[in-house]
Amino acid sequence: MKKILIHGSGHKATSWNKTIEYIKNNNDILCPELSLILNGKEANYDNLYASFVKYCNDIEGKIDLCGLSLGGILALNYSLEYPDKVNSLILIGTPYKVPKVMFSIQNVIFKFLPKSLFEDMAFNKKDTFILGSSMKNLDFSDRVSKIECPTLIICGEKDKANIKSAYYLPENIKNSKLEIIKNTGHIVNEENPKELALLINDFWK
Repeated sequence: MKKILIHGSGHKATSWNKTIEYIKNNNDILCPELSLILNGKEANYDNLYASFVKYCNDIEGKIDLCGLSLGGILALNYSLEYPDKVNSLILIGTPYKVPKVMFSIQNVIFKFLPKSLFEDMAFNKKDTFILGSSMKNLDFSDRVSKIECPTLIICGEKDKANIKSAYYLPENIKNSKLEIIKNTGHIVNEENPKELALLINDFWK
């Protein structure tokens, strides 16, 4: 069974490399580069999600999804719309509802940052701005209770922006479990890859 690790908007697929080193039986792991699966389409959320759906649906059989931040949003969205395709779900630092004010402030800041700072991010400056603007109305709060597959919620203790969501999700997803990783912020797969891999290994086992 294929296991798909989906990165966030601030990093690329390579952000999973260290975590994968600690994951057992990692031969079936796939890490799509989100900017590439768009195939040249505008980087708005609808296009990205449609591309992600095609990517997942092209894989034979059920899949295990594990997403961080934007990757978690895509995994959550897909699990709601294709429940028969998803064997299990891991959401890391994932908001169930996009905070409009925070995203608006973030986009204003992005406007004044040099293009060079976006080189290590999933998308360039223009596409990052387009994506952020297109996501501000995303809200899964009234749908997450429909998730039925085994679900693991993970959040860094210092991830203040997503800690509230981390507690909300397991309260509303019946077959779920919450794990808080101490002394860790939002980018769990880079800040604490070994501890993250241990949780993933235990869950997938």
